[in-house]
Amino acid sequence: MEIVIVGSGGREYAIGLALQNECRIEGIYFYPGNGATEKLGKNIDFKNHKDFVEFAVREKIGLVIIGPEAPLVEGLADILRENDILVFGPSSKAARLEGSKVYMKEFARRYDIPTATFVQTQDYAEACRFIETLNLPIVVKADGLCAGKGVVIAQSYEEAKNTAKEMLSGKSFGDSGKKIVIEEYLEGFELSVFAMCDGKDFILLPAAQDHKRLLDSDKGPNTGGMGAYAPSSLATPALLEEIKETIIDPTLTGMEREGNPFSGVLFCGIMVVKGRPYLLEFNVRFGDPECEVLMPLFKRGLLDCLMGCAKGDLKNVDYELEENVCVGVVVASKEYPYKNSKKEKITFLDATPVENASIVFAGVQKDGKHLLASGGRVLVCVGKGRNVKEATKNAYGIVKTIKFEGMQFRKDIAYQVLEEE
Repeated sequence: MEIVIVGSGGREYAIGLALQNECRIEGIYFYPGNGATEKLGKNIDFKNHKDFVEFAVREKIGLVIIGPEAPLVEGLADILRENDILVFGPSSKAARLEGSKVYMKEFARRYDIPTATFVQTQDYAEACRFIETLNLPIVVKADGLCAGKGVVIAQSYEEAKNTAKEMLSGKSFGDSGKKIVIEEYLEGFELSVFAMCDGKDFILLPAAQDHKRLLDSDKGPNTGGMGAYAPSSLATPALLEEIKETIIDPTLTGMEREGNPFSGVLFCGIMVVKGRPYLLEFNVRFGDPECEVLMPLFKRGLLDCLMGCAKGDLKNVDYELEENVCVGVVVASKEYPYKNSKKEKITFLDATPVENASIVFAGVQKDGKHLLASGGRVLVCVGKGRNVKEATKNAYGIVKTIKFEGMQFRKDIAYQVLEEE
């Protein structure tokens, strides 16, 4: 069969890379893909989702895997299902778990899912009153999708009120900010927990830990993610069991009860406070760069898991994960995350493959025989090993083989657990 992977980033490249040797797959399309995805398959592009769906029907596509959140919220999965195309990804109504922070918080409240104390409002006076009741810092969130930029951690009451005012006026994020969530700040450590779901059942993947800050020691501005590793030893079996029981199980039960069963991958952003897990947010797709360190951990059965979710038959799927650790180091462009950078030619200094390491391409463009760094996060260097130390060595080993003007990367990915080993 032929499959389509929707998206253009490192997440989509990583999924394609993990599936490229699957004998049942005759071909992989990327819609629209990036400058390197043609190494794995064929890039296709369309003016709109309607044209894409017509292509999928015409070509008898066996499975569509939707990577980013925007097409899910827009309802691409719904249109595909209406046309009898198997799809890995939730319906637009289920995708509200990410598409609306107000909906997500109210859903958590309805089903007693542990989360930060909050208020959702469209009224500035109400926002100010609630802000005054909280300790600093204070979290202010725009309701809708804001390309990962809709959350502000305010360090003063004045900043929190100004942030709320700018969001509610539409100045910050347009219509996406005209409803806001204000919540208490939770102090602890974060985990990224992924459950592949078929509406009723789920498979829990190894817990990952992302590094959001630009600079070493978690300094500098927030980014889309500068690196990740999985599995995290901070996610003990007891903690994962509690996450299943208090967050994932009630979510699947609640979504089914409300007539919007969740199929696809449920990404739970977790804050662990004094040993207890609290839900920070839901995403309805694989995280990036977490996806890049999860895909190589599938020893076998990745396609079966994706198909099982799409068919609603996950219970009968046979799969196996490696007992290894993966570490991913994001290599970003010079001006990231502040503004767009000048396109730069990427040079690969050593053609000899680094053992247990691979490159996942994201913000790249093809220029003849060369690749150009054209996006903020350009690529991810992924290393695998028996432990975090070995995986980290392999990841940074491949970073050394890459060069382009202005490239930047963190040098301390996985430091939280490296200090323990």
